[in-house]
Amino acid sequence: MTTVRTRALAAMLGAMVGVTAGGVSPARAAEPQFTSRVLASGLANPWEILTGPDRHLWVTEKSAGRVTRVDMVTGEKKPAVTIPDVVATPGGPQDGLLGMALHPDLLEGASSNPYVYLSYTYDADPDPAVLLRRQKIVRYTYQRPAGTLTEPLTLISDLPVTIDHVSGRLVIGPDSKIYYTIGDGGHNQATLYCEPIRSQVLPTLRQVVTKDWSAYQGKVLRLNLDGTVPFDNPVIDGVRSHVYSYGHRNAQGLAFGPTGLLYSSEQGPKSDDELNLIRAGGNYGWPHVNGYRDDQAYTYDNWSAAPDCESLPYSDFETPASVPRQRETSFIDARLVAPMRTFYTVPDGFNFRDPRCIVNGQAVYHMCWPTIAPSSAAFYASAGVPGWQNSVLVPSLKYGTVYRVPVGADGLTAGEPVALWRTVNRYRDLAFGANGRTFYVSTDVSGIAADLAGTPTVGLANPGSILEFTLA
Repeated sequence: MTTVRTRALAAMLGAMVGVTAGGVSPARAAEPQFTSRVLASGLANPWEILTGPDRHLWVTEKSAGRVTRVDMVTGEKKPAVTIPDVVATPGGPQDGLLGMALHPDLLEGASSNPYVYLSYTYDADPDPAVLLRRQKIVRYTYQRPAGTLTEPLTLISDLPVTIDHVSGRLVIGPDSKIYYTIGDGGHNQATLYCEPIRSQVLPTLRQVVTKDWSAYQGKVLRLNLDGTVPFDNPVIDGVRSHVYSYGHRNAQGLAFGPTGLLYSSEQGPKSDDELNLIRAGGNYGWPHVNGYRDDQAYTYDNWSAAPDCESLPYSDFETPASVPRQRETSFIDARLVAPMRTFYTVPDGFNFRDPRCIVNGQAVYHMCWPTIAPSSAAFYASAGVPGWQNSVLVPSLKYGTVYRVPVGADGLTAGEPVALWRTVNRYRDLAFGANGRTFYVSTDVSGIAADLAGTPTVGLANPGSILEFTLA
């Protein structure tokens, strides 16, 4: 066991990516000491971790399609189910077994709701020679004392996904509804640059009636516990569907605060990762607006609309004349919702090709972009750690850091972020112990992160692990 002191490391990280006074400068504040240990290792990309009512952490292992219960004292791993039809592409893609939610009544006495809700990628094409990725949400029944999940019941299927920007975060709200994020599929960039972003596309009434969910990319959904459309979901452009909010890019974080407000962390492209307050019927701007609607360091370059797209070589830095470009302020929508906080907003003209991110002759420029790659979000309402009550905690894939963002008493404003628990890892998700003084962070098996000197590395310290941080 080691002792670590949490500091405002984000100031150092901001300097590494070139964030100046024009961006967000995290607060410098004395933070308490924590002890740390590796609780469990050897996990196959632990994606979601939840504190269960049975003194275990419940974990989805993305790559293995497995749900595992981890003893919070000994770290012993107890598999609950392995799902045979999970599609998880090896390497960096974002498909696989993702979100999980435990029914609030799970293990509560003689509960009639022993349910666990899971989201995973599957092959929707019956032809074994064709892979058609889709996402589904399935309810499982927990068998006690065997500790297994059985009786899968599909609540909704045929949700549109690709190998990228799947999102897949799943929570049950205080209203006993399922909230679920679907990303934009990684369209209009990288290998999918000729595919249009559909985050602004809303479902028609006909699509809802025929259960055509193809317009659900780039959305936050709200579902009844049986998968149907709630009667009080927002009516957007005359249609009530599962869509709760739209205009999202890759919202991997979703968390409720104690007053019922819903928060989300979302990955930006080259700047402006977001912390959002999700409002019913709200439009969060993507791809027309990234971060604030300020025309700073972003234009919507719509590669998919270029008549010669298929013949163009894609670039993150140079846009051909045939690709339509649009400034943020040209987009006007009364439903547009600004983020509570960005990580980070930088001036127009920012250098996104920092030579510090050329490592051994290989350019990994994205590691020097002013982003943190937020991978989840959790609302901390406890008084267990002095001064932390009412904070959103946001893990970072790039920096092996959890950012604590103080939230105002009304829940509507976000203060300056403070960085915690720096290690050379890719942090994926976090959970709290019942005492409010212990925190659990899961790590990816592989990928690029910044080492303690800020240099990009694939040498992760604790791949496929759960780290425990306890207030000293």
